[in-house]
Parts: sequence; C-alpha cells; structure tokens
Amino acid sequence: MSKRESFLEAACKENVKDFLRFIQLHKDKAEPFDVEEVVQEMSRDQREALWGRLELLLSDILLVLPPNRWEEGMQQDSASDLKHVMAVVDGVTLVAQVSLKVLQDGDTYAALLKIAHRLHEVLVSLPASEAPLQLHILLLYETWWKKGLLDKEKFGHTAFRISLQKSFTLKKPGTEIQRVWTLHDVLSSLDYTSEDNKQIIDLLLQCFHHPTYIRNDDGKRFLVFLFSWNVDFIWFLHGTIKNQLEFFNKSIVTHIAEIYFRAWKKACGDFLEKIESTCIQDFMQSAILLHRASPVHAKVRQIMSYFHKRSRCHDVGKMLHNLYKPILWKALSAPNFEVRANATLIFTEAFPIHDPDQNNENIDKNIQKQLDTAMGLLYDPHPTVRSNAILGVCKILAKYWELLPPTIITDFLKKLVMELAADISSPDVRCSLFKCLPIVLDNSLSHPLLEKLLPSLKYSLHDNSEKVRTAFLDLLIKVKAVRAAKFWDICNMDHLLARLAIDSHSVSKRIVDLLFKSFLPVNDSEKEWCSRCITLIQMNPMAARKFYQYAHKHTAPTNIIKLMLAIRRTLNSCIQVDCDLTEINDSNKENSEEGPIKLGKNTAVISSLLEVVVILWRSIEEALKKNEEAHKYTVAKFGNVMAKYFQAFEDERSTVPLIQLASFMSPAAVPTFSCGILSRLRRMDSGAVPTQYSQLLDCICSWGQAADIVELVTDWLTESLPSKGDKVTKRRKVRIQETVEAKPDLALAYLDYLFSYTSTRTKVLALDQRPLRELHAALGNWKSVLYSHLSSTEDPERPSVETALKAFTCHGRLGAHLQHSLTEGRDYLLSLEHVAAWVAERVLPFLTKRIGDDGEDLSQQLATQITESFLSICHDVLLVGLGDDKFKSQILHLCSLVLLSEAGYLCIPAVLQVLKEVATCSVPEDENRGQSDEEEGAPVMLATVANIFQKIIELLARCLRKQPEEGKQLCQSAVPGLTDFLQVAQTWDRALLSSVFSTVFAIIIVETRHVLQKISHPEELVIPQSVEDMPPLSSTLLSVILKSPSITRLFLAEVSSSLDSEAINSLTELAAVLHVLVVIRHVGKCKAGLKSAAVSVQQQLYKHAASDGDGKDIQRVIYESSVACLNQILQP
Repeated sequence: MSKRESFLEAACKENVKDFLRFIQLHKDKAEPFDVEEVVQEMSRDQREALWGRLELLLSDILLVLPPNRWEEGMQQDSASDLKHVMAVVDGVTLVAQVSLKVLQDGDTYAALLKIAHRLHEVLVSLPASEAPLQLHILLLYETWWKKGLLDKEKFGHTAFRISLQKSFTLKKPGTEIQRVWTLHDVLSSLDYTSEDNKQIIDLLLQCFHHPTYIRNDDGKRFLVFLFSWNVDFIWFLHGTIKNQLEFFNKSIVTHIAEIYFRAWKKACGDFLEKIESTCIQDFMQSAILLHRASPVHAKVRQIMSYFHKRSRCHDVGKMLHNLYKPILWKALSAPNFEVRANATLIFTEAFPIHDPDQNNENIDKNIQKQLDTAMGLLYDPHPTVRSNAILGVCKILAKYWELLPPTIITDFLKKLVMELAADISSPDVRCSLFKCLPIVLDNSLSHPLLEKLLPSLKYSLHDNSEKVRTAFLDLLIKVKAVRAAKFWDICNMDHLLARLAIDSHSVSKRIVDLLFKSFLPVNDSEKEWCSRCITLIQMNPMAARKFYQYAHKHTAPTNIIKLMLAIRRTLNSCIQVDCDLTEINDSNKENSEEGPIKLGKNTAVISSLLEVVVILWRSIEEALKKNEEAHKYTVAKFGNVMAKYFQAFEDERSTVPLIQLASFMSPAAVPTFSCGILSRLRRMDSGAVPTQYSQLLDCICSWGQAADIVELVTDWLTESLPSKGDKVTKRRKVRIQETVEAKPDLALAYLDYLFSYTSTRTKVLALDQRPLRELHAALGNWKSVLYSHLSSTEDPERPSVETALKAFTCHGRLGAHLQHSLTEGRDYLLSLEHVAAWVAERVLPFLTKRIGDDGEDLSQQLATQITESFLSICHDVLLVGLGDDKFKSQILHLCSLVLLSEAGYLCIPAVLQVLKEVATCSVPEDENRGQSDEEEGAPVMLATVANIFQKIIELLARCLRKQPEEGKQLCQSAVPGLTDFLQVAQTWDRALLSSVFSTVFAIIIVETRHVLQKISHPEELVIPQSVEDMPPLSSTLLSVILKSPSITRLFLAEVSSSLDSEAINSLTELAAVLHVLVVIRHVGKCKAGLKSAAVSVQQQLYKHAASDGDGKDIQRVIYESSVACLNQILQP
C-alpha cells in the first residue's frame, strides 16, 4: 500500500494512532515523510476524501472531550485524554493548513470549511499551555484569508484579533506584529461604527501605547495604515498619541513623527484634509501655545522639526505654508512673550515658509518680508524672544549664506555682534549669542566677515555673568577649531591669562583648552616646553599655576614627567653644583645636544617653577603610583638635587614648594631635610601662623611619621600642666638633642591643623591606640587648669585660660574621632559622659553667680564658654551618629541642669542645637517604624526634649521681661536653633508635636495679651501688619514659623485646636489670636488653614458682642478692632 493510501486510511477514529504516528514522522526532521508532499501527490478525489475523513475524526474526537470540559480535564484524572485530544486537533490543523497550500481551482473544500469552523470553536477554549496549537490554527486562518476562501472574514477577524492581543503580551512580539500587518486588510471589512467592533478599535488604539509597535518596521507600516482606515478614526488616533507623548523618549518621538509624515504622504481627499487639520495643524498650534516648561512641548517641536527638515519638497512646503498661514504670523506679534518665543523658534526653523507654486517675484517678496520679520524679532522687548531669535537667525545664516544678499547678512551680523553681544538688560541674550555664533562658523563662507567683526567682542571675556564668559570661550575654541581667525586677535593673551588667574573652574578649564597647544606644544622638544613655561610665568605667575593644574587633562602622564624633568634641568643651571652637571643630565639623551635654559638669579621665576613642579607632580600622583618604574625614576632624579635646592633657594616662597616636593618622596630620598624637620617644628615660635608649619606637618604625615608629632604634642601638653607635688611621671621623650621649652599653644595649633584636614587626620587616626590614648589623657588633664581659673584668682605661673579652653575642646573632638575609629565598645563616649558630669559638678555652679555692679564676673563668662564648647562637641557627636541612647540621656540631663542654672539662659542657642540632633536621632525612619527595640525609649526621649524646649521658651520670656535688651539679642541668636528644631519636630507623632506647638502658641498669646492689657487709651491699639510689629518673643517665633509652609500649617492647626477646645475664650486672648492671624495673612501662606482658624475665632468672638456693647471704651475698641481683623482675614 502506498504512502498516500496509508495516510488516507489512518485519517479516522479507528486508526487514530497511525494518524498521530504519521504526524510525528512529519515533525521529525530526520524522517523523510512529509505530509505536504503526500497531500500534493493525492488526486482530487483522494484529497476530498481525506478532508471528509479528517472532519469526521475531528468531530468524533471532540465528542469524547468537548471544549467546554477541557478546563475540568486539566484538573482531574482525564489529563491524558485531554493531551490525546490536543494531539489529534493539532494533527488535523497541520493537514488542513498543508491542504490549503496545495488547494487547486475547482476543488470542493466544504469539508475543509467545516474543519475551520470546528477549529474556531476550539480556539476560543484553548488553555494557555497550548500556545503552539493556537499558533497553528492562526497560521491556518492567515492562509485562509490570503486564499480568499469562503468565510474568510470570520477567520481573518479572529486571527487578526488574537494576533493583536498576543503582540501586546509577548516579550518578543516581532512575529505577531508581522502577522498583524499581513492581516491588516481585514480591517477593510470591519464596520467602524458597529458596537461589535469596539474591542478591535480599543486594541488598535493600544498599539500606540507599545513602543515595540512604533519601532518595528511592520508595526510602523500598520500604524501608518490605521490613518487611512476611517476618517473619523484619525481623531482618536491623534488624541491617543498626544496623551502618550509625555511618556515617549526622544527616539520614539522620531518614529512617531515618521508615522505622521508617511500617513500624510500616502493620504488623499478627505483623509489628507483630516490629517492636516486635525493632526499637523494641531501640533503647530501646540508648539506655539504650550508653556516651555510643559513636558510635551519639546516633543511636539521635535515632530514639527521632522516636517520642517523636508520643507524643500514641493508638497511639504506647500502644506506648511497653507497650515501656518492662519496661526504663525499672528503668534509672532502676540502679547504673551512665551507665545512669541515659541513662534520665533517655529518660524526660523521652518524658514522660508512660502508657496512653491507662486512665481519667483512673489516668492522673493515673501522671503524678504520674512527676513524683515526675523530682524524685528531681534528687537523684541523680552529677552527670551530675543534669545530664540538669535538662534533662529544664526541657523538661517548658516543654512542660506550663499543665497542671501550680502547687505542682509551684514545687517544681521552687525546687529548680533555689535548690539546684542552688549545687551545689558539680559545675560541670557548675551549667552545665547555666543552659543549660537558657532552655528554660523560651521559655514566656511562666513569666516572672512566674522574675522573682521569678532574682535569687537574681546571684552566679553570679562562679562559679569559666568555663563556668558563660558559661552564666549566656547566660541573662541570653535574659532580656533575651524580656523576662522586667530583667537588671540579676538581676545589677546594678557586678557586670557588675567581671567585664567582668577576665574572659576568652568571658565579656567576652557581657557586652558584654548591655550594648551600654545604653552605645551607636544610635538616640540621638552626644552621648548620649559621655555614656554617660563614665558607663561613671566606673563602671569598665577595663571601659570592654574594652567598646569589642568594640563594633565590634555596630555599623557609621560609628557608631564618630561616637563618636570625639563624644569629640573633648568633649575639645576641656577645653582652652583660642585659635581659635574653632566652626571645629572646624562640620562636624558634626547636633550644632550641642547643646553639648559639660563635663569640667573630670578628668584620669582625659580619659585614659580618649583610651584609648577609640585602642581604637575600632584596632578599625576595616582598615575605615578601605578607605574613603579616611572615613580622610582622621578624620585631618584629629584632626590639627587633636593639638598642643593634647599641650600640655594632659601627664600620663603621657594621653601614651601620644596617641602611639598619632599613630601612626595620617601624620607631617605631627602635625608638632610627629613632629619631636621621635627627639630624645626620644635623650635618654631609659639605664635607661629599655619602657613609656617602646615607644609611641615603635611610632609611628616605623608612620610608616615605622624607618631612623632603626636608624641611631641603629648609631651608639650603634659609638661605645661602645673606640677602636683613631687610626683613626676616618666614618659618617653622625642629623640631631639636640643632642649626646648614646652609650647602648649603651638601643640594645640599643630593638633588643630592635623584634625582639620582629611589627609593628615587619616594618618593620625591610623596610629596605634597607645599614643592616641596618651594624647587624649593629656588633653583631658587640662580640665584642672580650667577649674583653677574658675575658682581662684589670676596666677601668672598658670597656663592661660584660652589655652586651657582650646585643650578642653580638642579633648572632646579627639574623643569623637577615636570613638568613630573604634570597631566595638564605647570607651570614648564614656569619657565624654564623664566630662558632662564634670561640667555639671564643677562648672555649672559658677553659672549661678551674678554680675556685680563694679564689673563683670569673669568666672561666669568662662563657665558659659566651657558649657557652650562642650555642648557644641556633643552636637557634633550626635550629628555624625556616634551617640547611643545612654549618651543622649546624659546630655539631655546636662541640658536640663544648664537651663536650671541662674545664668543658664546664656547657653540657650547651644542647647537648642543639641535638642535638634537628639530629636533627629530619635525619630525613626519610615522603613523602621514598628520595630520595638530601639523605639521603646524614643517617645520618652522625645518627651524629655519637648519639656526642655518648653523650659527654653519660658526662659526667653523671663529674660525679655527682666532684661529686655539682652533678651532681644538672645532671641536673635536663638533663631537658627529654633528653626532647625521646629523643622525636625514637625516629623513627630501627633501628641508630642501638639505639646511643642501648644507651647509656642501659648507664649505668643500670653505675650500679645499682655500688650493688649496694658492699653490705657483707644489710640494705643495698633493692628500689626508684619512680624516686626509683634512683641519681641512673638516676633522671633513667628519669623521662624513663617519660614516654612509646612510648619505654618501645623501651627495653624494648633491654633484651631486650641480655639475649638475653648481653651481661649476671653476677648483679649481672641484679639491676640487675630493679631497673629493678620500677620500670617500678610505673608500670604496657608490660606486654607488660616481661614479655618479665623472661622474658629469667629465662633468665639460673637459671644462677646452683647457683653461688650455697653462695656468700657477699651473693651469696645478691642472688640471692634477684632471684628475688623476678622473681616480682613475672611474676605476673599
């Protein structure tokens, strides 16, 4: 029996296993059996018989397990039956699809049609796991549609809809998008107005929500086709795209513009008119009318730019002329400057806008009119319009230079260069000019004319605006790049160097970019580099230093090293060296033919050359460390001559770079200098300024000898303390031969410098704990000197109070640094807690003393200084997150004790800063809310903070009452602390927050009420108009509150809450509240909260209407004034 007959026999329910075996053989690429080949070889009768048998097989197999039971079959024991059914359905689908390929004219395919209908029912019920079978059915329907067979609309619609849905969900939908495009003609048979097709329409609109469709070529063809499906559908398409524009990136918007352009190009008749009026002209209006800050404005302009770039095409030019005509010219003269500015960009980008069907004479007139319009825009009163006009005119000149008359070009450039470059009303206009002139320079025909005009811009280098100077230098760099002119003819070298010496980073780096090849021509010899370096130094030493700071960004580290060595050879020629100089220079064979440059005794140039070497070395320090060979070579070369340099160049300006140069090497490379550096530090005067010792400290730290400095400082601090009896502690001394008296002031100055800079601080803290602990202990011992100053009279043998106070501060700072470097434990926090206890026990008692009539109490001043210094240290510890709960509790306790002291109010600013940091540390982060460990103590701590804050407010009020002038000064000094504290407090829980703002509100009302109660005559009642008109403390607190809208809202909420609780009910209190609300109203913040508080006052105030109608004159005046205030607040 032949393959054809066997396959035909197998197509029935009885031989279904044979049928499935044939299908498996077809799918197995290793087997020669091919269903398509077998069906093609069949006669017409055999094919029809096969289709009939397949239709019966499909019907029988679907009777066994109908589609409506497939979902149950997946969950029950009949899963194997479902798998068998699916295999049969897949096989039938495969044969049906193959049969369509070999279908011939005259074949009767009624059985195939029935199979297709059966499969349509199957397709609806297919589980998600049967995606391959779904694909096979879709391929069958796609072929059915292409063949144009009976019921193709039904099958085509189904395939189109499912493919469209799948294209939205697949990760790689390219194949499905291709199938959608293949079936796009299906839409021509759909009724757009039918409700039955609403799902398809929604799916079509969703295509523009998926960038994959917009980027894909077939997807793009399909989206273009949609604009030609139905005229009424265009409006929905355009609306969908506009809604999505905000979320599209620049590349997607380019594809969108292409889709519009292709749709317009293919359209005709009603479709063309609809696209032009609904889409393109709408984009034109949006590009003109949208705010520049709109997220879609730039994208709309990008779409229009796509059309503008094709305006030379006859049809595009005509379309742009017709659509712009009714809107653009009006917009250019609109009252709103943003509309004019947007229209200017559109007009100059689309220039020239004309009807290509006109004769040449009319076109010329039209273009001349547009050129006049462009010139007029350069005179626009608003700088934004002028800036946009500059950009547009420069683009026009660059693009149409060859076509424009010379007089027009000259007029435009003179207006730009001579007038707008000096536009004093707006730096943006000047900046725009310098940013846009490079566009003109891109056209080489402009160079001769610009070469004559640009020198008039030379003083723009000194413009007041940094961005203008930056743009001007970018222009000079462009001039140099295109060789339009010599940049030094536009702006001479002296001006450039003067600006390089003093200007910011952004300006300086551009000047270096401009001048680099002039002063470091990499193709010339190193001797020439050095010569030009000396020339640069002689022209402007400060500019030279700045130039070589940026030089490493423009050349390789190798060239930097070569320049350093060339400078070294020049410096060698300036010193009297006993040995033969050839020994030093022989290794540089490339320079053996040329002698070094002679400088003589020009110490200024020599010092500058040394500074340049240091700058160059520092710029490539990291690169040198990575190249060990180059590093050794460079160190050896300079190490050979450093001793001679120190001998020959003894002036102060040369010594500084020499020390820095020595710090780049090892101590062994500069033995003479390194051996004496510690001795120089010991012998320095106590009053030495940082410039005298900073370089030495940097140097010794870079050599890893920070321990010697720490030991020296420790010794000096220990030896300077007053001795106690005969007991002497033996300490290891610094190995210095000469004896030098202890200098505690200098020791503290050294210590302050070491901890003020990261590089030195890192070296010190990297030392062993033993010397650091000894230093910490030595500093801590100075508390005894402070106490002796507090408790006794002046003693000339005792160290000064300033020194002791500085040592006290250094002790706290060092403790914080050491605690931070600890991996575990809280030793140094404990030390700070002990200091806090010492302050409470020994220092705070002196805050109770009063200033006598005969003079000031110095002990009180010192006690205040000590307390403020320690609180400042605690603030810093908390700020960097070192303080734990125990430390915070101790410091809060100290703050309470300070405020309880009689003169504790003097420390209020310092206490406020500590409260702010404690509050910040105690407020949990959002992600940590709900964790119980750390937060158990947080509410208690915040409650303590709130109580201390209340005490501070009370102290401020009492101080203002007893000592008004001193109180006002104290209030002003407390403003920063109050501001910071309230910013943190607003994040607290409601109850704690209410306690803070109720305190603030209460003191404001009490103080204002007190002022109102003192009124004895109606004329004395004045309604405040600003914060300054309020009483002193109220003025301070309101000024702090009104700085932040969020704090103002919380304050107004507290006002409303107090009024609603009827805690405030007297007339004077209500009047005081209204005075506060009037001040807030004048500031213009939180109108909703203000109105709510005013309504609450209104409800209380009307209770006093009858009682005060016949009362005292003062009460009546206060009531009438309150009503007037209320009306003022509530009026819209």
